[in-house]
Amino acid sequence: MPPFTLPAPLALARAVTAVPESQGWTLEPKWDGWRCQIHTATRRVWSRHGTDLSRQFSDIADAAAGLPDAVLDGELVAVLNDGSGVAFDRLQTRTGRRGPQRGADFTVHVALFDVLAVGDTDWRPRLYAERRTELLRLLEDGPPALRAVPSTEDRAQALKWVGALAGVEGLVGKRTDAPYAAGLASGWVKWRERHTAEAVIIGVTGRTPAAQALVLGQPTGGKMRAVGVSLPLTQQVRLAVAPLLHAAGDEMRELPGTVGGLPGADPVHFRPVTPEVVVEIEVDQPRLEFGRYRHRPRVRRVRGDLTPEMLDEGHRPESGRFPR
Repeated sequence: MPPFTLPAPLALARAVTAVPESQGWTLEPKWDGWRCQIHTATRRVWSRHGTDLSRQFSDIADAAAGLPDAVLDGELVAVLNDGSGVAFDRLQTRTGRRGPQRGADFTVHVALFDVLAVGDTDWRPRLYAERRTELLRLLEDGPPALRAVPSTEDRAQALKWVGALAGVEGLVGKRTDAPYAAGLASGWVKWRERHTAEAVIIGVTGRTPAAQALVLGQPTGGKMRAVGVSLPLTQQVRLAVAPLLHAAGDEMRELPGTVGGLPGADPVHFRPVTPEVVVEIEVDQPRLEFGRYRHRPRVRRVRGDLTPEMLDEGHRPESGRFPR
């Protein structure tokens, strides 16, 4: 058994806008899945927040039992059976009391990237390079569903993984001479590939300029649906947007916390505005998930050359305006 209480606090990565390119950094692909830790000896699987997922992912727990006694850090990934890639939303079908379902169109794999303990030895104080070597040893001839992520110090090679490997949404950088530390003390950084899209402003939230954000919508079939809440606006964007907005009534409205990219969060209260201003947004996923953006978009600029009707590929209202 490990010499610390399970589940253990996991290392977290700080978001950066550029991939590290100085010496001493190792780069790994960032997979589009659920963070987890696994104790192989007891067939236990936990989420990043310490939720026991052993029943929901009993297939992974059983597969891990074939490995030596260890505590491993990795990412649960849903791989589609037709070979078309991975699907983050399929993992959601395992929530609640549900586990592996017969006839499912995907298989869960684990992309493993670190070792916290082996037997009763704490491996967290050891350097990354040592932990990496031990991870590969533990997984040698192991079950196909549990595999180590690729790792390289070659920045150009790492960038080729993004888009080329199914399910890779970015890169994680780790110092080769650093121990494993919980939270942001790890020194890990994460870089995501960014995409741009357009959205319509349908509301404003936040009581102070520093916290002010936009409620964003997408037109579909002549109707407007909320798809996310932006990150707080920069001063430049706020000054450009403010003169263009017109209040749509005096009553405050609310959205579920999930629409704001905050699962389990309180509802988002906002003041509605006439849906007539289009903005360019920066997102880390090219498509909506469950009808919204999983992470909060960043508003880059106003698109004065576009109207909401231009964003709706399936409908062009005769009135030329969307209902308030």
